[in-house]
Amino acid sequence: MIILAFIVIALVAGFVANYLVAGKRKYENWELFVIGIVGSFVGGLIFSMIGDGDLEIRPTGLIGSCIGAIVALVIYGPVRDQLRKRNIG
Repeated sequence: MIILAFIVIALVAGFVANYLVAGKRKYENWELFVIGIVGSFVGGLIFSMIGDGDLEIRPTGLIGSCIGAIVALVIYGPVRDQLRKRNIG
């Protein structure tokens, strides 16, 4: 059950980050899922540890996952653009 919740939270975090940050960039759904997983690991873990120190699913974990996904997307976007320029030209 916890794995299913983690997958859903990762998807939500990736799509929220895309909605808030993407701008002109268009991301594939799998990219947003991976960004959501990275954000969930980083942000969710940090926010959960700040709380009680346990790893239960809470609203702070979802908020932390979204913030982590936003940070990951801000880093990933320019890197992806540079890699695509290098492969095309």
